[in-house]
Amino acid sequence: MTTYDTLPDVTRVWVYQANEPFRDEDMPEIRRKVQGFAQSWISHNRQLRAHADVLHNRFVVLMVDESQADASGCSIDKSVYFLKQLQAEYSVNLFDRMSFSYKDGDEVFTVPREEFARLYQEGKINDNTLVFDTLVSTKGGLDQSWLKPLSQSWHKRMV
Repeated sequence: MTTYDTLPDVTRVWVYQANEPFRDEDMPEIRRKVQGFAQSWISHNRQLRAHADVLHNRFVVLMVDESQADASGCSIDKSVYFLKQLQAEYSVNLFDRMSFSYKDGDEVFTVPREEFARLYQEGKINDNTLVFDTLVSTKGGLDQSWLKPLSQSWHKRMV
């Protein structure tokens, strides 16, 4: 089984954010499902060296070390199909790219872009608010710049 720690920093990453958190009682089953998907993920009949997890009860993170086998279009389609099943089963939206997530203390919030801009204008969030950059594309990016101050993120252009 591939673990997070065994993957190199150049590992390809996809982050899917749910519009609301998964329920705590569902998390063990959801983790089992996403990890099971990663363990069985194949591309052109080749097993992918993949790992998956759910972070902060709302971010589904898929990772593939493409040094052994690339994630092909078909294998990426399989992941999208899997995620669509997951979102239907747990009544969340994993494909809304116009919602933004941020931290306030220990809590994570996801709001539509318009509300995010309004919160900024009202001073409820500011340039120091930590935001989640769901556009990171590598494990190194996930480790180093997934969570960053609003002032250092592309989110700043949206407020």
